Amino acid sequence: MNILEKLGREALFSLEPERAHRIGIKALASGLLPKPSPVVRDGRLATTLAGLSFANPVGVAAGFDKDAEVPDALLDIGFGFTEVGTLTPKPQIGNPAPRVFRLVKEHGVINRLGFNNGGHAAALSRLKSVKTNGPIGVNIGANKDSEDRIADYVSGIERFYSVADYFTVNISSPNTPGLRDLQGQEQLRELLSRVYEARGKQIEAGAETVPIFLKIAPDVAEEDLPGIVEEVKAHGIEGMIVSNTTLSRATLERDPGEAGGLSGRPVFERSTIMLAKTRKLAGPDMAIIGVGGVEDTKTAVTKIKAGADAVQIYTGMIYGGPKIAERICSGLVEFMEQESLSSLTEIRDADVDEWAAKSLR
Repeated sequence: MNILEKLGREALFSLEPERAHRIGIKALASGLLPKPSPVVRDGRLATTLAGLSFANPVGVAAGFDKDAEVPDALLDIGFGFTEVGTLTPKPQIGNPAPRVFRLVKEHGVINRLGFNNGGHAAALSRLKSVKTNGPIGVNIGANKDSEDRIADYVSGIERFYSVADYFTVNISSPNTPGLRDLQGQEQLRELLSRVYEARGKQIEAGAETVPIFLKIAPDVAEEDLPGIVEEVKAHGIEGMIVSNTTLSRATLERDPGEAGGLSGRPVFERSTIMLAKTRKLAGPDMAIIGVGGVEDTKTAVTKIKAGADAVQIYTGMIYGGPKIAERICSGLVEFMEQESLSSLTEIRDADVDEWAAKSLR
C-alpha cells in the first residue's frame, strides 16, 4: 500500500464505518479509481468454475455491493468476479445503528447489518443495465418478517435469472434470527429442492443453466457438515461458498462486547478449517469458493491449498484498499513463476488433509 492509499484509509477510518462504506461506493461509481495493471488478466490466472470463466480467482464477497450499484466498477479495478447482495424480495432497513465496528488492531470487523438492502426490484433494474467484463453473482436471502422464507429464495431465482451469472443461496448470516436454522438437513433439503425446481422451470422455458452455490457459516457443527454436503450433492447444486462471518470470539484478545458476525483476519483459521473439511466431504469435483480473512497473496494461496478453487474478499478490501486484487494477482503470478506452475489448480488441495485434521475453536 503506497502513501496515498494509506492517507486515504486514514481519512476513511476517521469516519463512522457505514458512512465510509458509502463514500467507497461513490468513489467506485465515479469511475475515477485507477485501472489495474494487465497482471489481473494474466492467462495463467484464468479460472473455470462451475462452467464460468474468471480472468482471475480473486472475487468480491457479498455484502460490499449490497444493492448492485457498482459490480462493473469492481471488475474494472481488477477483481475476477463479484457478488451483489444479499438481496431480499422486499426492501428492508436492517438492524438499528450503530451496527458495524472496526477491530483495527486485528484487521477485523463485526457487523450486525441484517440484510439491509433496497429489495429485488431496485437491484434488478440496475443489473439489467450493467455491461461487464466478468461474472456477477447474485446473493439471495429472505426478509426478516417473511412468512415463507424458502419462497423468498425461490423469488430470487425467478427475479434475477436473466441477469445472474451464478446464484448464491445465503443461509449463513447470523444477523437474521432463525436464518441459520435452514442449515439443518431437513430444512435444507426442502430449500434446495424448491430452488432447484425454480431453476428447472427456467431451463424448461429455454434459458441456460445458471450455477447455484450454497453459502454456509463457519460455525456449522462438524457433525452437521456431512449432511449439508450430502444435500448439496443430491440436489445438483454446483458448488459451495465457505464461509460467512463467525459468532465466535475465540481468536480475539479482547471481546469488544458487540453482537454480530466477525470477519477478516480473526476468522481466517476457522474458515479455512471449515473449507478443508468441506472439500474432503465434497470430493475433488465440486466448485468451492473460500472466504474469510483473505488479505494478501499468502492467505489466498493458503485457501487454494486447503481446497478452494477461487477466493472472495470483503474485509480485506477495507484494510487493503481498492488495489488489493491487483496486489494479490501480482503475487500469485510471482508465486507461480517461483514454483514453475502453469495453473493454480496444480496446488489446489495440497494442504487439505493438514487443515481438515484441525479442530474448530
